[in-house]
Amino acid sequence: MRIGLLTEGGYPYVSGDAALWCERLVRGLEQHEFDVYALGPGPQQEAGGPRVPLPSQVRRVRTAPPWTTEEPAYGRRARRRFAECYEELAGAVCTRAGATGGVPGAKAPEEPGGLADRFGSALYGLAELAREKGGLVGALRSDIAVRALERACRAPRALCAAHEARVSDLLTIAAHLERALRPLSLDWYDDDALGAADLCHATTGGPPALCGLLARHFCGVPLLVTEDAVHLRTHYLTSGPHTAAPAVRAVLAAFHGRLTAEVYRAAELLTAGDAHARRWQERCGADRARIRVVYPGTAAERFAEAGEPTLRTDPDTLVWAGPVDPSKDLGTLETLLYAFAEVRREEPKTRLRVLGTPDGTEGAAYLGHCRTLAARLFPDAAEGDHPVSFEETAGSSEETGGSDAYAAGAVVVLSGGAEGFPAGLVEAMLSGRATVSADVGAVAEVIGGTGLVVPPHDPGALAEACVALLRDPGRRARLGAAARARALELFTAERNTMAFHGIYLEIASRCPVRRAARDEPRPFAAPAESLVPGHLTGPEDRSMPRGVPAWAADSTQPPVEEAR
Repeated sequence: MRIGLLTEGGYPYVSGDAALWCERLVRGLEQHEFDVYALGPGPQQEAGGPRVPLPSQVRRVRTAPPWTTEEPAYGRRARRRFAECYEELAGAVCTRAGATGGVPGAKAPEEPGGLADRFGSALYGLAELAREKGGLVGALRSDIAVRALERACRAPRALCAAHEARVSDLLTIAAHLERALRPLSLDWYDDDALGAADLCHATTGGPPALCGLLARHFCGVPLLVTEDAVHLRTHYLTSGPHTAAPAVRAVLAAFHGRLTAEVYRAAELLTAGDAHARRWQERCGADRARIRVVYPGTAAERFAEAGEPTLRTDPDTLVWAGPVDPSKDLGTLETLLYAFAEVRREEPKTRLRVLGTPDGTEGAAYLGHCRTLAARLFPDAAEGDHPVSFEETAGSSEETGGSDAYAAGAVVVLSGGAEGFPAGLVEAMLSGRATVSADVGAVAEVIGGTGLVVPPHDPGALAEACVALLRDPGRRARLGAAARARALELFTAERNTMAFHGIYLEIASRCPVRRAARDEPRPFAAPAESLVPGHLTGPEDRSMPRGVPAWAADSTQPPVEEAR
């Protein structure tokens, strides 16, 4: 099969967790061909920028072109057509679902399904105009767009917060919509680009999923969307009251909700990184029957020798490892330090190793704050023999030997963090270590009873669980062995890759192949009956694979008359 892999801000130019997952997927499915379409990096990277080594199954890599502010050469008819489509889009976004126009007891003139149809029709109308005229970047920033937004916000059935939109708010909304709709201006939606793929795989929601949506609309290519973190939920979490005015947040939330609903409606299948993400997909409008949970994989070979106590293991040491990011940490490293102060009162010989990877200047500042807090909590510690050691690491655990870090302690503590898939917890499980984790995101789902789970931001519960494991070596060994067995069964990179291989075949088996060229392989073109020798196989047809019966070569010919 030929897969159009849609990425954003990562593979194949930038390293990181998302890029690493894409690389494993591509290298693990060497039986397929991949065309990588990358959003985010500029053409200078495509020309000669750093790129990860690509395997032979990657046929080509295309990146988004540079964005300009030049107004396209639209005539009067094209401007009128753009105004109609954009006003319809703005109206579908700004109208309240079930609004009655202020008439008590009146039936809602717009049902949610009707708004979805209006949004989809307007979106595809803009895409068709962009395809004909070569882009919409200038038009989306024009006065026509701003005036259409103003009319939609002032309409009687508009969102309550939208009625208060000022001129500055309208300009902010128009700029955000222009960025979100940039994929409409790409030249990827023809038979020489995404149209040549058997399947589009968007590795995240948002712009990559929109590209896949347009490939499906123009070329009929089936769409698969993977969301380890649900895009709409991420937008909700990052658009707090301090980020923008209420009118801006209300309109943009409605836009992303409509776009996500359209993607979920059009996608053949959706995959979620865990059941927590799957529930959010359902809450955002996805059909549960079309969702598959595929856990992100971890390279288990790095932990091949882990699982047993080593000479480096200190039975009185707790280990915390992971990236230090104040936007994701949510104060959990501070919670751990307060909990460790209680642990030291119960077990004075205990030590804590903090293996942190600062994320930018804010991460370094937060790590400095935690160092200061540790010094304040343990003022009597001798110089050079402090119970808390901070060891900064550069890069991911995969680059710095994460298995050695986890093996240095008897208990691994994960005091919280972002509510996504806990990759650090899986690494600790593969290391065969007993764990104490805060119950956030998919932690309870991943640990599955092979470790201790405590409420988040509760230093007392965290300290109590750590002391219980420090005092019971036999229990630590049993939990560590069970955790390693569970991780090897569910969370390896090989299992993740094979799961997507099965999903690719499932989608291809039920979606028609559009490719017209007869010299290219066609998935499932040969029926299963052609493999049975004997009278079921007719004369050989050179245009079909060997063994395909004659009646399968040309569906327009009448069936062969049965012999009497």
